[in-house]
Amino acid sequence: MNDFHTPVLLKEVTALLQVKAGKRYIDATIGGRGHARVILSLGGKVLGIDADQDALDYVQKHLETKIKSQELVLEKGNFRDLKKIALSKNFDSVAGILFDLGFSSFQIDSPERGFSFLREGPLDMRMDKSSSLTAEKLVNLLGKGELYELFNKLGQEHRAGAISNSIIRARRVKAIQTTAELAQVVARAYGYEGEVSDFVKNKINQKVFQALRIAVNNELENLQEALPQALELLEGKGRIVVISFHSLEDGIVKRLFKDFAKKNLGKIITDKPIEATDEEKGRNSRAKPAKLRVFEKN
Repeated sequence: MNDFHTPVLLKEVTALLQVKAGKRYIDATIGGRGHARVILSLGGKVLGIDADQDALDYVQKHLETKIKSQELVLEKGNFRDLKKIALSKNFDSVAGILFDLGFSSFQIDSPERGFSFLREGPLDMRMDKSSSLTAEKLVNLLGKGELYELFNKLGQEHRAGAISNSIIRARRVKAIQTTAELAQVVARAYGYEGEVSDFVKNKINQKVFQALRIAVNNELENLQEALPQALELLEGKGRIVVISFHSLEDGIVKRLFKDFAKKNLGKIITDKPIEATDEEKGRNSRAKPAKLRVFEKN
């Protein structure tokens, strides 16, 4: 859809948000503006939030007319501050709130952002570049036990111990500063020496890089804080739509939605998470792990 990011489950999100002209919506992770663009095209008004200034700059450039007409309002921030941001922009009662928890194609494909083990760049991984915590700091400053906990809990990596030991050994010689250096350290922990194919890199690095990204951006805690705020901001029959990309996120969404339902605050619309069609998965490989859940407020 655009060169910044291809939105996942676009038709499903649009249908489940039940977008109506004149109603207000919040895209808590506006990213490449794919979902927001469709909401706007159906007559909805959107507050778009993102911690990544590059994403906001992209949206500003491509949806300038919608911003001038005040159909779209942009705000830099983290959705952990959702309620504060929404109230400051007069989005205090909204028909729907979307959380697309994936990171954008632009972020992955930009080596300087440090998200990808297939492209050499600094070990950064910050969504918000004004933050001080980077993946490099975690890799080089955490103790062996702390690294093990990080990779085991946030990456669900079965070789967390071996990888932690490999990192400790490597950084005694030299600080690990780039994505390629970390990928090489992980390869050694798996018993590989020398050049490693992209296929193998993908197989052995995904969980390690996931764990670091989650920790750097405090992703799980932010999600747990944001969803109750989202429920508060919804009007009656308003909906929260969440697209998650790994089991830790999906588990939080599932648990909180169940908790909301038990408290009789609304109902779960999706008994089971909705996944991308085979056609979409074939067209966009990043849609493969996506899971969509929806909750409707009473």
